[in-house]
Order: sequence, then structure tokens, then C-alpha cells
Amino acid sequence: MAAFIRRCNAEGMPAVVMRRGASEAGAIFVVADRLDGTSDLYAPAPQSEFHEGRPGDRLFQRVAERVAGETVSARLEKEKRFDPDFWVVAVETRDGAVPLDRAAEE
Repeated sequence: MAAFIRRCNAEGMPAVVMRRGASEAGAIFVVADRLDGTSDLYAPAPQSEFHEGRPGDRLFQRVAERVAGETVSARLEKEKRFDPDFWVVAVETRDGAVPLDRAAEE
């Protein structure tokens, strides 16, 4: 995660950890703040999206696009009830682009 934050910052996209989870196994969510009152939310991709040859890779899928901050907060609050060990990283990006490895989007 530290490498992701450094990469974002180096590419002119300020990134910070908004919520710390379990250091050994916490899931990571990424909030792409579009700086216009909307955000995209990326969550860990389902296990079925992982490739057998690269099982350790982190893949993400966009679960919300151009939604209000309250919508993102509600989704993360729901996640907290299910799994309180997750992390949240916020990235400021006007166009919504974030340097994540993504699962195929349908």
C-alpha cells in the first residue's frame, strides 16, 4: 500500500490512508475523489477474478462511480460491520484515474 500511495503522489494525485485496518490481512478499498463532490469506490475483486499464475496480486473492481460522499461512507460503514479490519486509501483525481490493477469490467 505504501508503494501505491507513493506512486499516486509522484503522479500528482495526493493519496492518504483514511482508515487503518489489520496490517497482516486487511482488505483495501480505494476512494477516488473527483474533487467535484463525487467519488468512485474501488473494492477488492472477487477471488474468481484472480489468475492461477499470479495468486498474490491485488486486483480491484469499481463498485461505485461518480457517487456522493455519503454513498461511499454508507458503503464503507456496511463493510465495517462485515469486516472491521479493512483499510481505506483516498486519492484526489479529477478524472477518476487511479493506478490500480483492475479486474475485467463488464
